[in-house]
Amino acid sequence: MEEVSINYLAVIVSAISAFVVGSIWYAPFLFGKAWQAETGLTDEDLKKGMGKTFGGSFVLTVFISYGMAMFFGGEVDLQMGLMYGFMTGAFFVAASLGIIYLYDKKSLRIWLINAGYQVLIYTIIGGILGAWK
Repeated sequence: MEEVSINYLAVIVSAISAFVVGSIWYAPFLFGKAWQAETGLTDEDLKKGMGKTFGGSFVLTVFISYGMAMFFGGEVDLQMGLMYGFMTGAFFVAASLGIIYLYDKKSLRIWLINAGYQVLIYTIIGGILGAWK
């Protein structure tokens, strides 16, 4: 098996970028109010355990970024990174969420909000990893 060179700075920057995008995507002025209505979470619910939620989310996003960097193997440029990120987000993540949401009887609206975010961040992560070989 070939050794893969990982740009750890790109992994961390791409994980941070997901948080920046998430803070905009789930802000009240974009999809935050709709997301909150669909999930049934109150403002008080959202305030509980924020450190655990954000910390855990960041660690998992680093795992995602690291995993994508391993798959890319240093052979991907910006354009390919964007395309591979988009395809991963759309064809694997959004589709998997769709299956789960169908069984959980969740609305199309919440799937569109959450899957849209995932496709966007996977595309951005792929672009960052591709640009920073």
